[in-house]
Amino acid sequence: MEEIGFLGMGIMGKAMAMNLLRHGFKVTVWNRTLSRCDQLVEHGASIGETPGAVLNKCKYTIAMLSDPAAAVSVVFDKDGVLEQTCTGKAYIDMSTVDADTSSKISEAITLKGGRFLEAPVSGSKKPAEDGQLVILAAGDKALYEEALPAFDVMGKKSFFLGQVGNGARMKLVVNMIMGSMINAFSEGLVLADKSGLNPQTLLDVLDLGAIANPMFKMKGPTMIQNSYSPAFPLKHQQKDMRLALALGDENDVSMPVASAANEVFKKALGVGLGDLDFSAVHEIVKGDQHPS
Repeated sequence: MEEIGFLGMGIMGKAMAMNLLRHGFKVTVWNRTLSRCDQLVEHGASIGETPGAVLNKCKYTIAMLSDPAAAVSVVFDKDGVLEQTCTGKAYIDMSTVDADTSSKISEAITLKGGRFLEAPVSGSKKPAEDGQLVILAAGDKALYEEALPAFDVMGKKSFFLGQVGNGARMKLVVNMIMGSMINAFSEGLVLADKSGLNPQTLLDVLDLGAIANPMFKMKGPTMIQNSYSPAFPLKHQQKDMRLALALGDENDVSMPVASAANEVFKKALGVGLGDLDFSAVHEIVKGDQHPS
């Protein structure tokens, strides 16, 4: 691939762009708050003043943005991606959005002669830093093949899932399961503690059984310590639960477990935990044990 543009220097985007730089890619970066690009510039990145300027400079532009509204804004607003889209330009949106948003962006890009690939990722801060994300791509198959050298640097495995929208749907299903699991896990930690058991022993037992998984192993010790440094902010997890439940409505799928989990995330948002890690939902589960 030639020089790559990268839009969005949040927790994920910054780590992903850094991996591209470390592996010898030329990268031009943009962020709404430009100072967030400073560390990338120290490692050899160039700065684009606007999303459109980045796309104009680079054949391939990747976006990693916080939510559907941000993904749409970067494409359609003044000085956005769409203003500079033309034949020969490729746009790869790795943000987590709903299928409708992805389709809307895809149609706009392709109508102007550009090529589009959605490629949301499964994984949070540490996998992003380590180049161990799972990439869920859909859309232009040829563009997917061309992007593989970059994907191989940012991720440990890439999937091509067919038409635009399928990457978004797969990501929402994965994050819905994750959000439901972290709630059940929180309830288990609190139940063990209230029952006079050592929560650390619960972690050891879980890790040896059929439901052992990396999330419990990674999040459990910090949850016991009430430490929630954001690898994946709770506000984004709640957004994904909301979008997954909407997908359930579209497909007439009853989701009582995910619905209940979403209510706990909403409560966490309401008390100001949105910028903490999504595992901070544990604080709500703990708090529910004490009548106010």
